[in-house]
Amino acid sequence: MTRRLRGLAPVAFLVAGACVATSSDVDALRASVNDLKAQSIHSDSARDAQLAKASADLAALDDSVRALSARVAKMNGDVRGDLYAIGQQLLQIQELTGQSQRRLQELRASLEQRGAEITAPAPAPAASAASAAGTAAGAAPPPPAPGTPGPNEIFQLSLDQLRRGSTTTARSGLTTLIQQYPQSDLVPDAQFYIAESWDKEGKAAQADSAYALVVAKYPQSPRAATALYKRARAMDAKGNHTGARALYTQLVQTYPRSDEAALAREQLRANP
Repeated sequence: MTRRLRGLAPVAFLVAGACVATSSDVDALRASVNDLKAQSIHSDSARDAQLAKASADLAALDDSVRALSARVAKMNGDVRGDLYAIGQQLLQIQELTGQSQRRLQELRASLEQRGAEITAPAPAPAASAASAAGTAAGAAPPPPAPGTPGPNEIFQLSLDQLRRGSTTTARSGLTTLIQQYPQSDLVPDAQFYIAESWDKEGKAAQADSAYALVVAKYPQSPRAATALYKRARAMDAKGNHTGARALYTQLVQTYPRSDEAALAREQLRANP
């Protein structure tokens, strides 16, 4: 029995030593695992902190973009509102200017008519054979007979007819003015209102041709810019936006300081 116990003693010692070694290894492994867990937790915390910061930055950036978009939208609305108000004011100014020109024209027509009334016609000399021969040979035609209306009176009478809706009568009078008084400063206005008479009748092709004639024959007249703008607006209304843009561009380039050019710029911005 004693011998058996003595034989087992070395084995027990070895087993105990193995157990001690294994326990140390386990403790070291646990320590390593704990270190790894701590490092992982620290890394996760740092990553979470970075993600939270990035999310906060993105949220702040998003808020800034939204605020900027709101400001831009408000600014665009304000600009459009201002441009619309400017356009309305320009139209009002044009209307007031037209009223002033109308009153001035009425005054000129009245003075012209009074002058014709108070001018006594000179007695016509007896026609001689020589003068008759001269007329037959192509001498200058005699001046209008006394009492014949002048350009201002014809123009005023024609505009009155146009306002009453008698477009054909108005157009006839304006055509007479152009033919009888081609050097009058009222000729561009007469041609413009001929176009207006066609426009009032709803004859777009004739109105467009008449407006184009104002621009072609009287480019220095203030009516030229208005005629060009009316042509562009008519094209826009018919859906010919390409042609309208070309006329708006021509208007801005040719008459940059006109009221119509400001309206044309707004049309170009609104319909790029």
